[in-house]
Amino acid sequence: MPWNQVTPMDEKTQFIADVLRKEQAISELCERYGISRKTGYKVIRRYQEEGPEGLRERSRRPHQCPHQTPKAVTEALVQLRQRHPKWGAKKLLKILSGRRPELVLPARSTACDILERHGLIPPERKRRRLGHPGRPSTSMQAPNQTWCADFKGQFRMGNGEYCYPLTVTDGHSRFLLECRGLTTTSCADSKPVFRRLFQEYGLPERIRTDNGVPFATPSLARLSKLSAWWVRLDVMPELIEPGCPQQNGRHERMHKTLKAHTTRPPAFSMRGQQRKFDDFRDEYNEVRPHESLNQETPDSLYTPSPKKMPDKLPKLEYPAHFETRYVSANGGMRWHSRFVNVSSCCIGEWVGLEEIGDGIWDVYFGRLKLGRLLEEHLRIEDQFGKLMRRSRD
Repeated sequence: MPWNQVTPMDEKTQFIADVLRKEQAISELCERYGISRKTGYKVIRRYQEEGPEGLRERSRRPHQCPHQTPKAVTEALVQLRQRHPKWGAKKLLKILSGRRPELVLPARSTACDILERHGLIPPERKRRRLGHPGRPSTSMQAPNQTWCADFKGQFRMGNGEYCYPLTVTDGHSRFLLECRGLTTTSCADSKPVFRRLFQEYGLPERIRTDNGVPFATPSLARLSKLSAWWVRLDVMPELIEPGCPQQNGRHERMHKTLKAHTTRPPAFSMRGQQRKFDDFRDEYNEVRPHESLNQETPDSLYTPSPKKMPDKLPKLEYPAHFETRYVSANGGMRWHSRFVNVSSCCIGEWVGLEEIGDGIWDVYFGRLKLGRLLEEHLRIEDQFGKLMRRSRD
């Protein structure tokens, strides 16, 4: 047969029964049951006031907690999180401090605990930590020093057509200059977007992109028709290393937020999808506090560039000691009555050559160095290590 189990309730009931029989003094009974006299008299008092129910175990939770978050703060935090389910505790507290200044807001860790208790923080999968990618090659200490551009991965809309979102941000302020849904990644579709941005916000010093179309091609200095147009405007193209998206990490992180807010689910048509992009851009720039900006908004830190877009493309100018050559319709130039291939992206433009040694010339397109001309072989060695040979042979 099973052993008899004795619970605290059974012990208290037996203690009261012995007290009622009055065969032993209270002090002797307390010593017998292994409790203090104070505890013994407390059990007797509760039995006298409440009967057998007074012998049950009670919660040891304190009646008052001076550090407990007020109910109004909890409700405001939960309601704001429900309206913005993608925002974290820091952003929510920043918004509440402006909207409800009378509230005494808790610390970030407490706000996270409140959201977790209300089921507003989904469990996060553990991911393998990656190493530090290193610092970018150029500075982003002021607006318009570096713009970042990329195509967020294409996706199908409700009507089955593909959308290719072209995104452009200011690297310093994280200001989302544009998010435009396009039907292709061609230069013909992308160039009008950049033209409008240059007219509205001015010209940056450089634009950082990956090595995909339309930003780069397998030619000298990876020059493309789009980046050649940038150089004509004195905007330097800057390419990250192939397979290293972390070198444009600020922009890639924005893509993660953009995808979560605008493509799950996507709109039915391009017009509807663009409305989602525009709404996201307004909120991202003007409402949503940014972690790396000390919870400020990008709109509060961005200012347009003082360098305005010219009405007409200026001519490329080179120092007086440079040799200049015209790039003809076949993408090449004449050098000592011989043909040297340059790039089809430079057709109709002038390139500059600076002699750095006997029969060795650095070739420039505006401020962009294309490569090095070797007179002995009549070829231009690309700065990425590839040889651009003559097309004539």
